[in-house]
Amino acid sequence: MSGPAVLLIAAVLSTLVALAYGGGAAGQLLADPGPVVRWGLPLAKLLVNLGAAGTIGALVLTCFALSPREPEFNTAIDFAAASAALLTVAAAVTGFLTFLQLTNVPLSFDDRFSATAGQFFSQIGLGQAWLGTTLVAAGVTVLCFAVRNQTALVFVAVLAVGALVPMALQGHAAGAEGHDVAITALGLHLVFAAVWLGGLLTIVILRNQLVGGRLGVVIARYSSLAMVCFVVVAATGYVSAELRIGTWDRLFTTYGILVLVKVVALIAVGGFGVLQRRFLVARMQQSRTQGGAGSRTWFWWLVVAELGFMGLASGVAAALARTATPVAQIVATAVPTATPAQILTGQVLPPELTFGRYFTEWKFDLAWVLFCAFGIFFYLAGVARLRRRGDTWPLYRTVLWVIGMLILFYITNGGANLYASYLFSSHMLMHMALTMLVPVFLVPGAPVTLAARAIRKRQDDSRGPREWILLAVHSRYAGILANPLVAAGLWAGSLWVFYYSSLFSWATTDHIGHEWMVVHFLITGYLFVQSLIGIDPVPYRLPYAGRLLLLLGTMAFHAFFGVTMMTGTGLLLADWYGAMGRDWGLSGIADQQMGGGIAWSVGEIPTIALAIAVAIQWSRSDEKESRRTDRNADRTGEAELKRYNDQLAALASRDRLV
Repeated sequence: MSGPAVLLIAAVLSTLVALAYGGGAAGQLLADPGPVVRWGLPLAKLLVNLGAAGTIGALVLTCFALSPREPEFNTAIDFAAASAALLTVAAAVTGFLTFLQLTNVPLSFDDRFSATAGQFFSQIGLGQAWLGTTLVAAGVTVLCFAVRNQTALVFVAVLAVGALVPMALQGHAAGAEGHDVAITALGLHLVFAAVWLGGLLTIVILRNQLVGGRLGVVIARYSSLAMVCFVVVAATGYVSAELRIGTWDRLFTTYGILVLVKVVALIAVGGFGVLQRRFLVARMQQSRTQGGAGSRTWFWWLVVAELGFMGLASGVAAALARTATPVAQIVATAVPTATPAQILTGQVLPPELTFGRYFTEWKFDLAWVLFCAFGIFFYLAGVARLRRRGDTWPLYRTVLWVIGMLILFYITNGGANLYASYLFSSHMLMHMALTMLVPVFLVPGAPVTLAARAIRKRQDDSRGPREWILLAVHSRYAGILANPLVAAGLWAGSLWVFYYSSLFSWATTDHIGHEWMVVHFLITGYLFVQSLIGIDPVPYRLPYAGRLLLLLGTMAFHAFFGVTMMTGTGLLLADWYGAMGRDWGLSGIADQQMGGGIAWSVGEIPTIALAIAVAIQWSRSDEKESRRTDRNADRTGEAELKRYNDQLAALASRDRLV
């Protein structure tokens, strides 16, 4: 039996069994939509997950593992197109069944049914989400047929990932406890599970085209992706389960048992992956004799078994979405005793802020926890690879990079992140750290230079991390953004645009907006610092005197913004910061003025550090130039100086003759 068939059968059977066990398809006492909807909706969502996995996994594998000069490349894109078509149909069916379940309107073809359906998909959030997923999936289907360029396929893959965003946002009740954590965990879980499952499924589809040494090469590249996916899926799965189960004693409830089954299936998949890629692939690459053929046969049998367990995990996951959780997902606005802070943020108002609580209170953001962990791991792995082959890498760069990542971890998960939702001053402290403090440590780490030296260069026209990084750095758009004047303009101008537009409200009240804010501040700060003291290659750098002038001018502009905040009397986001119901701390306007003081004063320390760094680089540049001149003089016997003296002597002789 083929791998895709095993995957589908295991997924469907496990969905039906898990629904029967967990009661996810049981009849409802009131407004029962009928057995077709009750059983069909989880199966339709299962097909949505499988279609998304095939689409995203195939596109990611095409971008990072496959060569455009091999037939495997076009076949993988065709598989992505077919998977996207499946996703389109399954999402449309899921949206329609969701409409029938929530409205309990009998299926008919009259005007009333059409009007009700139109209202659901155009005005109700859940209906809009499934409509959006369907339209995005349809667009990806068309693009997969039309696009064959490697660079353009990256944007198609990003668009395919975007189809999962509405699914993540509807996976946890808005306003419920832990809403932000839950949607982050679900979103990451969906994306990385799709890459993991879809990548392996694509390799099975390419089975007859991965001949000779190509199988080992592609599997080795896929295994790197699978390792990252396994870590992310395990971490996000744990967080999601903890939010819905709560305590260990609830682990043996119906919901908890299904979670345990999914965990066992994922562990088995990870074990199969290690066995395949650590042993069998290596043996296939070492031998082309009968023993090598036997290893290849065992490899494909284990792949089929791995897909079977992936199908089991996918089916149980689809059933879990329909199973009652031990921890009730109660929306804060539905609680009669809800405080203003709970209504606005979905969370209980934290204790009064003190200096110590900045270091004892936490609000973890799983996306940034994983980003910082992987950032440190891969950086250290690159340094270790350089040293194993005898190359050197300055210790100070490694230390600064790790410190920068640890600061980024604290800023995005510690007390500043927690209190930023309630105090403008904490928000501004977080902003200043992201845009000024963290880049001062990350930029001297020279991650692009390390990646170019440590990551192996591809020889088959495929693009790995090294190729994509260098392509991005040397692109026309990167050249524009890295221009010192543009970087300074983005860094300083975004202050005014952000705080005096609707972007501030979006970033404060919406979790997606908050994540965008962190990314934006981090990138603009990184580009600005890179233009001043960066080591990584850029198209153009200002002279050192120009860098100091640019720094001073930008800081003056920044200080003016801080003073404006300090002296302002109008409260920004009064319906948020002024409506929290805090009975501690400063008033909303006084806290905002304190935030202006933070913007003005806290930024001075990184400014001084940057100025000192530019001055040191300037001094070292002069020393290097002097040493170069001295070496050239020693090598040429001071020929340039002699020519210069001869010219002076000739001029003096001419003056005397005149």
